[in-house]
Amino acid sequence: MNNTIIQNITLVNDGESYLGSIKIKNDTIVEIIRSRAFSNTDDCLIIDGTGLHLFPGLIDDQVHFREPGLTHKGNIHSESRAAVAGGITSFMEMPNTNPQCLDQDLLEQKYQIAAKNSFANYSFFMGASNDNIEEVLKTNPENVCGVKIFMGSSTGNMLVDDEEVLNGIFEKCKMLIAVHCEDEATVRENIQKAKDQYGEDIPISQHPNIRSHEACYRSSSKAVALAKKHDARLHILHISTLQELELFSNNLPLEDKKITAEACIHHLWFTDDDYPSKGTSIKWNPAVKTKEDREAIRKAINNNTIDVIATDHAPHTKEEKNNKYLTAPSGGPLVQHALVALLEMYHQGIFSLEKIVEKTSHSPSRLFKIKDRGYIAVNNKADLVIVDLNDPWTVNKDNLLYHCGWSPFEGKTFQSKVKYTFVNGNLVYNNGTINENIRGERLLFHKR
Repeated sequence: MNNTIIQNITLVNDGESYLGSIKIKNDTIVEIIRSRAFSNTDDCLIIDGTGLHLFPGLIDDQVHFREPGLTHKGNIHSESRAAVAGGITSFMEMPNTNPQCLDQDLLEQKYQIAAKNSFANYSFFMGASNDNIEEVLKTNPENVCGVKIFMGSSTGNMLVDDEEVLNGIFEKCKMLIAVHCEDEATVRENIQKAKDQYGEDIPISQHPNIRSHEACYRSSSKAVALAKKHDARLHILHISTLQELELFSNNLPLEDKKITAEACIHHLWFTDDDYPSKGTSIKWNPAVKTKEDREAIRKAINNNTIDVIATDHAPHTKEEKNNKYLTAPSGGPLVQHALVALLEMYHQGIFSLEKIVEKTSHSPSRLFKIKDRGYIAVNNKADLVIVDLNDPWTVNKDNLLYHCGWSPFEGKTFQSKVKYTFVNGNLVYNNGTINENIRGERLLFHKR
């Protein structure tokens, strides 16, 4: 039996913060009390939460853990290890691996790898291509998070640009459809313009001009139109522009939205002013854009135009990222530092703690209809993270857990620190030490 009591801690959950204590039995939260501690603590591991805050574990709806086939960049073991150190207890991983996850056998192989190697709970998106709609439609919505479409090429090109195929997926697929939106023709045209001006030595500062506002809006608006035409369930990933925000509603309950949106840590943190100092380490698709875009996305988090905050964690080796613009891949590692970056924004007055929890735990759980996770609630799985809001530390190579060994946050001092992470009631991360024996579980979903 695995019994744990967390005493005298500030719980941040369901729109409020309050002092209380919780009891965990095996993998489940069995009791929550307010304003006091438990009197009977026999046979329990006791964690004193005085001065600390308790959040539901983060649910990251977009990661690239690179397995199979790209494991020189990262793998499910290494990146889930970094994730739990950052307070992320569940992840949903993308299909642009090698081989690309385009049939049910390959999808199931990823689940088998995760069952053996993942420290966090897991789900994997089924990938769509121009010629696998029959495989897409076989996907089980009760144990797979959704279907992923690249309506714009990215690292590991899975571009879906056949209009008939797109209409077929949006018409026939009854699962959540998650979409990467950048208009490929616009991007290619912008690359050619940059080559005409700079030759092969395009500066990184041109990235937001190449992966432009227009490219994002054209593709996102097309996806929204398809979803409305076919009454499909659409989730647009990594919104990066002010213009795209007009495509989404903030006056409906999340459960009533058929079209939802995600923002990522890098678009909430960096701007194009950071390219001179950060270079290709902050090359993402879609691109980090202007300060005005960043402020609009932050505002959209607060007014519920954007529903979820995720990472788009996508590691590459430092050697790969150090190439010139045209050959440096897009993406970067973020799972270990997502929560502390958001807590830094809390200290700056940008987000409340309750809003951070809503967008990283509650909303992903509700949006994907995940069973028994995402809230600190009796009978829910005990996926939890304990943080100290006032324990400064600096990111450096010695405390990085990413397989790729680098971070765009290197040298940054964060004011808050993750102290403990529980996955299914198991203390997997304890003040810098990871229990190497813990494994997560496959996420399950209510019928959608």
